[in-house]
Amino acid sequence: MAKTSMVERDKKRAKLVKKYAAKRAELKRRSSDLSLPLEERMAASAALARLPRDSSPSRQRNRCELSGRPRGVYSRFGLARNKLREATMRGDVPGLRKASW
Repeated sequence: MAKTSMVERDKKRAKLVKKYAAKRAELKRRSSDLSLPLEERMAASAALARLPRDSSPSRQRNRCELSGRPRGVYSRFGLARNKLREATMRGDVPGLRKASW
């Protein structure tokens, strides 16, 4: 089980990403638009830098839905490898079964 503080911090980041998504996208569009004058592009870039760091989607971490584990998470299922294995053995994941050869 992951530390509760880390899971909560990641939830806070997800909320900030959602809150600033439109503003961030608009500033990114304006900063890379070559038809705008250089001063306006630089102003957009500076405004983008002034946004909260945690509002960037790249600061989010994939975490297991059940345990909060940050590593070994299968994005298709949203579970860490060990929880996915347990769910598979119980038969909770349709179309997935333990390999044997």
